[in-house]
Amino acid sequence: MNPRSAAVGPAGAPAATKKNYMITQLDTVPAVPCPCGQSRRGFATPDNALATIHLVDISIDAKTHYHKQMTEIYLVLEGEGFMELDGERIAAKPMMSIFIKPGCRHRLVGKFRIVNVAIPAFDPRDEWFD
Repeated sequence: MNPRSAAVGPAGAPAATKKNYMITQLDTVPAVPCPCGQSRRGFATPDNALATIHLVDISIDAKTHYHKQMTEIYLVLEGEGFMELDGERIAAKPMMSIFIKPGCRHRLVGKFRIVNVAIPAFDPRDEWFD
């Protein structure tokens, strides 16, 4: 289990038994490259297939992509520009939330910081490009 997404006990020590919850500190999860820029993926553990949460720094050159299985919910924290959804451009700004169903080709255009909830849990094998 990723120590930054693990169940924790008192004073942050690893829990002795499996808990019914997980806690993550997204700003301390190591960033990894993604089609959008850099992503910090919370709850991305081998035993969790339900959902993940990502803190994503979107680069200006984000790539249009889609998922065949995964639904995503974006919450824009910082930045302004456009969200492209199946070729349609929609103005995007802080506190806007976008529900993206499987099959929808999407990307943010501009520099953004977002929270992304992936359902089911993020799987890199479910990133598709035309």
